[in-house]
Amino acid sequence: MHLLEINKENYIGQADPFILESSGRFYIYTTGDDGIYAYEADDLFGKWSFAGRVFTYPDVTDFWAPCVIEIDGTYYMYCSFEFYEDTPDKGGHRQTMHVSSSKSPLGPFTNPKQLLHPFSIDSHVVKNESGLFIFYSTNSFEGERPGTYIVVDRLLDPYHAEGKPVSVVVPTLDEDVYMYDRYEKGVNWHTIEGAYYFKEGEWQYLMYSGNCYMQPTYYIGYARAKTDETDLTKIKFEKYPDDKTYAPLLKANEYEEGTGHHSMIKYKNQWYAVYHARDVEDDGLSGDRRNARICKININPDGTLEAERYENHI
Repeated sequence: MHLLEINKENYIGQADPFILESSGRFYIYTTGDDGIYAYEADDLFGKWSFAGRVFTYPDVTDFWAPCVIEIDGTYYMYCSFEFYEDTPDKGGHRQTMHVSSSKSPLGPFTNPKQLLHPFSIDSHVVKNESGLFIFYSTNSFEGERPGTYIVVDRLLDPYHAEGKPVSVVVPTLDEDVYMYDRYEKGVNWHTIEGAYYFKEGEWQYLMYSGNCYMQPTYYIGYARAKTDETDLTKIKFEKYPDDKTYAPLLKANEYEEGTGHHSMIKYKNQWYAVYHARDVEDDGLSGDRRNARICKININPDGTLEAERYENHI
């Protein structure tokens, strides 16, 4: 089901939606070519208002996958963009994680500071009883399945990472291949990105997107751990159902495709995934046509997750 209103006359896209609830209001932040954009609502299923651009940075482009967390009355936004002041990684990638702040969830977010080096994208910052942690994706050019994968690191404060990232979820499937022969013949590039962590009961979950939104096998999957460990760098998440089975929680269906990169929210005791997709049928939108949608995520007694899509999508 579409969640946000779409302006077909001036569509800017709603990719990589990150949802935040704060002081009884709801906010969604989205990817943008020239900055991060936001929407707000009084109710998750109420009318959403377009709040405009809430963050940008001069002379750069491709602002990807925002994450916002509120800490002691300050809102911190984590996102990556093409950053030319640092050395790119081995593949020439310049996407770099930055953090900015505001006293309002609608910004403007200012005082941006570089948090990580290239390549670093798709963060989810989590605060728990053991401190502050950041999940994000980076690149590896080595091994049997080179590509983008998810790590977790401790944040010493909102602006500084400890610099000891631990691998969390790596590519293990052919369905994770983003591009064949990307840098040289026979070397296929994989992608695991879009990390989102949450906890429910005895289980801790690390959700992710595999592949690329332009590919038919693009999907949302999850890894989990049954543990009471609170240091998120010490948890051994295991892919569900295992490392060798392609079993998406969400993927393309008869009416939407490009289904992935989500965030989660618990609303009236029910978990929901807010994700992006595009209609299979022509919807009159320009560009990559991704927009924010929502579906229920049910947690079964055995700790498995099950997506419950809405049949009557708008």
